[in-house]
Amino acid sequence: MTQQEAIDARIQSYYAEVFDEHARLTTRSPQGPVEFLRTQEIVRARLAPGRVVDIGGGSGIHARALQRDGFDVQMIDPVPRHVEQARSDGLHAQVADAREVPFPDDVFDGALMLGPLYHLSSRDDRLQALREAARVVAPGGFVFAAGLSRYIAFGMATLGRPVPEPYPAEWTALTAHGTPPAGLRFPAGHFHTAEELGEEVSAAGLRLLEVVGVEGPAGGLLESVAGASAELIDASLTVARAAASVPGIRDMSAHLIAVAQVDARRV
Repeated sequence: MTQQEAIDARIQSYYAEVFDEHARLTTRSPQGPVEFLRTQEIVRARLAPGRVVDIGGGSGIHARALQRDGFDVQMIDPVPRHVEQARSDGLHAQVADAREVPFPDDVFDGALMLGPLYHLSSRDDRLQALREAARVVAPGGFVFAAGLSRYIAFGMATLGRPVPEPYPAEWTALTAHGTPPAGLRFPAGHFHTAEELGEEVSAAGLRLLEVVGVEGPAGGLLESVAGASAELIDASLTVARAAASVPGIRDMSAHLIAVAQVDARRV
């Protein structure tokens, strides 16, 4: 079994048996609704109602919000549980892999790819997924590709505990290459810096417009506190918006989104 095949198998068990992806963006913590709202803001700032494909759309939280507001949404996800949840809410959803999107060329105005990249360990697989998103979006359309912040991953692995001696090689691999530490329950394949995410999007043939942070520096706090006040959530949103495009600071968001456009000159 290859490394990616092992991750793919863990994805199936993790999302089917261990973790409720639907709750993550709704009720699990105050961070989830902030992530949802900020992601919707980033998408809607570029994308008018039209045809959208949500690649790796989980249980359909983002797809459902777009469909309610007049977008024609198709969703794919590799986890049958997620597809069933999405269909039960009236979404057009099917089981499929981001590296082989089951739609013809140039049929969508935009593509959301808010999960697949951080479950793919190799650069080649990540570029393949990005090229598939670009393929099904018409020239001039937009692709929104998310990565998990390497800075946040390193903090979660190391902060609040003594620094081991010798310094763990897997901590060095995480900071230098985005390699997930061993033993993570979450089936991570890769952690990005904002610069690396932008470079991969460009290498896949898309025109990079920006890479932005989603939740901002207060996202970790919202993940950790129960019953955050409305004032704290509003303050977190204000900081997230202000920090979204600041180099270095944007990496303090757990999620990064690259906003890119399919080249209108593509033939």
